[in-house]
Amino acid sequence: QVQLVESGGGLVQAGGSLRLSCAASGSSFSINAMAWYRQAPGKQRELVAGITSGGSTDYADSVKGRFTISRDNAKLTVYLQMNSLKPEDTAVYYCKADFSTTWGTRLVSWGQGTQVTVSS
Repeated sequence: QVQLVESGGGLVQAGGSLRLSCAASGSSFSINAMAWYRQAPGKQRELVAGITSGGSTDYADSVKGRFTISRDNAKLTVYLQMNSLKPEDTAVYYCKADFSTTWGTRLVSWGQGTQVTVSS
């Protein structure tokens, strides 16, 4: 029903910046909230940032002031601007979308993940 494709990950030096993108595609759906999660090897997946359909945002304490989540509803895309990156930010980043079908059913879709590696 809905597919999510992330892009923008890569290798960056500490203090550098990356911009992640997540584009949704499909048919007969509308996007509600979207979010970015991350998971480091051997660690639990954690919420990094979320954004509602109305544009309200929330961030993990560890990224406040450094990361910014935004969305372009016309393009069905959510972004994560990551500045002042630290080695602790190294992880696979996943996009999640909460969406509704034309039948009114609420579902969740996950992207495949994109690797972010920050060197010291």
